Amino acid sequence: MSTTQLFTITFYLVVPFWALMILAPRWSVTVRIIASPWIAAPPLVCYAILLVPHLGELWAVMSRPDLETLREFLGSPIGAAGLWAHLVGYDLLVGRWMYADSRVRGVHPLAMAPILLVTILLSPFGLLAYLLVRSAHPGAPTTGTPSSPPAPEAEPSPPAPEAEPSPPVPEAATSPPAASGDRRP
Repeated sequence: MSTTQLFTITFYLVVPFWALMILAPRWSVTVRIIASPWIAAPPLVCYAILLVPHLGELWAVMSRPDLETLREFLGSPIGAAGLWAHLVGYDLLVGRWMYADSRVRGVHPLAMAPILLVTILLSPFGLLAYLLVRSAHPGAPTTGTPSSPPAPEAEPSPPAPEAEPSPPVPEAATSPPAASGDRRP
């Protein structure tokens, strides 16, 4: 598969996850799928396919970063496609965290949709916008964590049938036993 094809495929591998978070945020299927951090695996596999053959070159660039060397590497098709896969995977993890955290904090999905859209395109701005919105929702319910969305709400169980009242107990049965020599009529 060519570098160009991998570059193109990388984004399309994450589109379904973004669509679920934006278009169907309350659907139980969305909640279950987005709860898994493995949703970021597809673009990271593309990253590995692109860069494992160039690991020596990548290591040389990243182990001693220098602006000119990094610019040169990222200016190559492999470097640009690898960076793209890296960004797409990590942006999805950021979006996943924002989605899960917003559900725990009770941020309305209509407020989250534009923030998630910005995060797809310009992740740092989307994250900053969410952090501002998040500060307006400081109290979070005790269920769920920012790393895992709360479980879908279960259907309420039917009320328990009312117990039949027990018959009154005769007074003699509730009186303390008579002491020896005590005679009660």
